[in-house]
Amino acid sequence: MALIPIRRSRARKFEDCVRPWLDGMYRFAYRLTGQREDAEDLVQDVLTKLFPRAGELYAVERPGAWLNQVLYRHFIDLTRKRGRQADRPASALMSEDASRDFLDSLVDSGVDPEGQLETTRLQQAVATALDSLPPDQRTLLVLHEVDGWRQEDIAEVLGIAEGTVKSRLHRCRVSLRKNMATELEPFIQGRRVGK
Repeated sequence: MALIPIRRSRARKFEDCVRPWLDGMYRFAYRLTGQREDAEDLVQDVLTKLFPRAGELYAVERPGAWLNQVLYRHFIDLTRKRGRQADRPASALMSEDASRDFLDSLVDSGVDPEGQLETTRLQQAVATALDSLPPDQRTLLVLHEVDGWRQEDIAEVLGIAEGTVKSRLHRCRVSLRKNMATELEPFIQGRRVGK
């Protein structure tokens, strides 16, 4: 009889410890897998494997970053077992719906038709420029700029130095600027001629 309350209290302690980080874990899993069901399965699988080793979680100074690191490594292991390349799912960072939602959030409903057209062209240029980045750069850029991850958390999760994250982010931004300039050049030249 005493085992049931102990198990319940142990499960409750684990749940209380993990609950604040579940949404972030799910979002990260979704970025990696690109599908809702796969993301849910990935998070559930990680939590199931961590429950017997909950002591490790309780001892961690920053549980959110640690949980995402475990999730990322588990994803890589699963990807390797399935014989797929790790870059493929990680490169599909923004599903078509998520990308559309993000880009649609840039639209102001009070804009005149000409402004609306300009906004639409800008959205298309951003989407095309992001799509033209290599998968690793796109992953890093979206995690930092869209999801708001700190550089130190990205470094911890990906298992690389923070300085490496900074230099890679710089290269990502440079590449994105070049891609944006290429995408917007015909539009900008057209505006100059027209005005």
